[in-house]
Amino acid sequence: MTEARTVAVTDHPFRNLDIERSILEPHGYRVAEHQCGTAAEVAEACADAVGVLNTYAPMPADVIGRLERCRAIARYGVGLDTIDLDAATERGILVRNVPDYCVEEVALHTIALLLAAHRRVVRGDRRIRAGEWGALGAGPVRRLEGQLLGLVGCGRIPRSVAIKARALGLRVAAYDPFLAGDAWPDGVERYADLGELAANADFLSVHTPLTHDTRHLVDEQLLRRMPAHAVLVNTARGQLVDTEALDQALAEGSIGGAALDVLETEPPPPDLPLLRHDDLVVTAHQAFYSEEALRDLQRKATENLLDALSRAAS
Repeated sequence: MTEARTVAVTDHPFRNLDIERSILEPHGYRVAEHQCGTAAEVAEACADAVGVLNTYAPMPADVIGRLERCRAIARYGVGLDTIDLDAATERGILVRNVPDYCVEEVALHTIALLLAAHRRVVRGDRRIRAGEWGALGAGPVRRLEGQLLGLVGCGRIPRSVAIKARALGLRVAAYDPFLAGDAWPDGVERYADLGELAANADFLSVHTPLTHDTRHLVDEQLLRRMPAHAVLVNTARGQLVDTEALDQALAEGSIGGAALDVLETEPPPPDLPLLRHDDLVVTAHQAFYSEEALRDLQRKATENLLDALSRAAS
């Protein structure tokens, strides 16, 4: 009997890997489950694997260079920033992602964070728990209708955000230098300059991939262009925002608040200065989550890997 070929799961947030096994085992693959946190752990876990399923664990060039049997890597998610794509290409390893994963979940969470910050929901909750009462104590709230939501990026998720935002009465504009004009969504004003969008937006929501060029895209200079009442929303990647610059902007009151589902370091250290601000709403990188989305993600990522392995063998 032929020995089963190994597919290594570097790390995952799922309750079990039953879906992966149901798809891969009939094709002669054995699923090896790991929860790696470092590149060294990934290298050890994947040493004999012909395929890899990856979530957050880092797969830099030196790790990929040691994967002598690997033919394909599939990521549980949209972004590919955990994987050194150049190194994978050099070794002839096919890399797949799930570009249509959790679009509605992230879009809805973006709106939820925006509304929580705008209506000062978290601050109001804290006041009540501290024994305070009164509608005006949480701070001024402006009418939402007619305010401008600026989207940084105009892919699948921000387009869904735009539909929901317009239903709430918001005006919507976006900056995306890579999207062709004929693909631009109706009802979304186009800005050619990110700084100009930031200067005019009441809410600025970040939706770009994390690359070398977009790291700290939201920096001190961009934050200073935002109006003093404006709220920054980030449900994409924590590294897109300069944490120290955001901390300074909130401390100075140069922006009205921030609502973040992602941070540069996850989980954050308990003494992170950014967390001290009352005008900050934070969730634990959970925008992707619904039970249905998780099942879809497991199935699609595993099917992607199986397809890539089949192509690599042909």
